[in-house]
Order: sequence, then C-alpha cells, then structure tokens
Amino acid sequence: MARVVNLRFHDAGKPYRFLTGDLKLKVGDAVMVNTALGYDIAFVVDEPFDIPDEKIDENILPVLRFATDKEMDRYHDKREREEVAFKKCLALIEKHQLPMTLVEAVYAFDGKKLTFYFTAEKRVDFRELVKDLTACFHLRIELRQIGSREQAKMVGGLGICGRELCCCSYLDQFLPVTVRMAKDQGLSLNPTKLTGTCGRLMCCLSYEQAAYEDANKRVPKVGKKVKTPSGVGVVIYSDLLKEKVTVRLEKDEETELEIFDASEVSLVNPPQPQGKQESPKKKSQQDKRE
Repeated sequence: MARVVNLRFHDAGKPYRFLTGDLKLKVGDAVMVNTALGYDIAFVVDEPFDIPDEKIDENILPVLRFATDKEMDRYHDKREREEVAFKKCLALIEKHQLPMTLVEAVYAFDGKKLTFYFTAEKRVDFRELVKDLTACFHLRIELRQIGSREQAKMVGGLGICGRELCCCSYLDQFLPVTVRMAKDQGLSLNPTKLTGTCGRLMCCLSYEQAAYEDANKRVPKVGKKVKTPSGVGVVIYSDLLKEKVTVRLEKDEETELEIFDASEVSLVNPPQPQGKQESPKKKSQQDKRE
C-alpha cells in the first residue's frame, strides 16, 4: 500500500495527487512539490489515505517537504504582486479597448513567468497588450482564455441554494450538463432557475440524473393511458421521486383523480420492440430475383 494526499495550488483549483512519503500531513499544511513548471507551494485539502501499489501511476510525484517560513513569506509576497499585476493589466486592457474580462493574474513561484486568465466571447487580438505587459514586468507573459465555468471556479461565490459554489468547494472537473436532464427531472425550463452564477446550466443537474433515468423506466409519463386497480385512466401527473402517478379516471360520466404507486399501473398499449425490417426497395429487388 502507498500513502497519497490530494494537494491544491489555488484556493479553488483542481486537486492533484502526490505521494506523502514519510511526512505526517494534515489538512491545511503547506508543502513544497516539484511540477512540470518547477517548484511550487501546494496545500493539503484532504487527509492522506492509502491505495494499492498497483493503482499508483508512474507519473505521481512525491511531496518534497514542508514549506519553510521563508518560502511562505515569498508566497505571500507573490500574492501581493499578483494584485498589482492584475490592476496594471486592467488599465492596459482599457487603454487598448479590448473586449475581454480579466479574471486572475498568477506568478510562477520562481517569478520568471506571469500568466493572466481572461474570458471573452470571441477570439481577441492581444498582441499589443502582451508587448506592453512585457515592457512593464520584464518577464515571460502568457494570456490564457478560459470559459465562464472556469471563471466562476476562480472567482468563487454562492449558488441559489445559499451554499458555496460546488466548483469552488469540491468539484474538480466539469461534467456535461444538458437541458434534457432538466426535462427528465420534471423541472421548469425557466433559464433563470436552471443557470448558475457562470451563466451555464447548473452542475448539480447531473448529480441525480442516474436516479431519475432509472425512475423514468418504471413510472408512466404524463398523457399515457394506463390500467389501474380502479379502471382505465390517463396519467396527468407523475412524481418520480416517490414513484407515484396521479390518474384521471372516468366513471359514470364523472371524472375522478386517484394516486397510485407506479407498480400498480401498466400501460394500455405498451410500445412494441421494433425489429429490423427490410426497406421496401430491398424487398422489391428480392421479389424480382424470385
């Protein structure tokens, strides 16, 4: 068994797995690691845990050591310089009148590279901006365009549920979310209720999608004609979570509404599985051969 730990380089960044070695780590510890971009400080986000040796990826790197006080001072100084760089870049964007929204400025730990993250509806010609930034900071400059979801993850905020955004608290990757999920869950297709802070469909729509898909296989849809213990009727409402349906029954020229468990009802004309049928063209050609 090997002991590993999840680390983050930013407050809401993606967690990366590292080998702990002999270090006794706990949540919140600052450690030094070696990455493809050089040495950097990362923070422990979960308690270390053991995994089988066969599941250890050869690319997993070890945690080098705890960060020293001098390195932490350097880290805090880096954060202060990032705020200055952010404001300077904002002024230059306004000067060049570029259609882009600056999100974050990040210095490499060794101070040799400065990356600016921004969002934009279209591609932006920022060559003149890069020239001005290079002349201002005298180091390697990189501008990276990100999506609205990545912006929300970096900036942070609260969702309509009143809690911190999932992408800022624990969500480490974005799953595809579609309007079909809202339809399957019987939600109102009101954009103001389905979109998150980032302006895209809320990630939480995918959390229970598998449960709704499973329930949809057993619960008749609204408008379907079904047989019930009280007679034949039409489904006017279905509760997928409780797996119950409300059926309109017609008895003696009167309309009654009754609620049944999905297991108590069945479709009057269930769909038949469609077999593979020959096309008319192929069938006529076969008749000619005969």
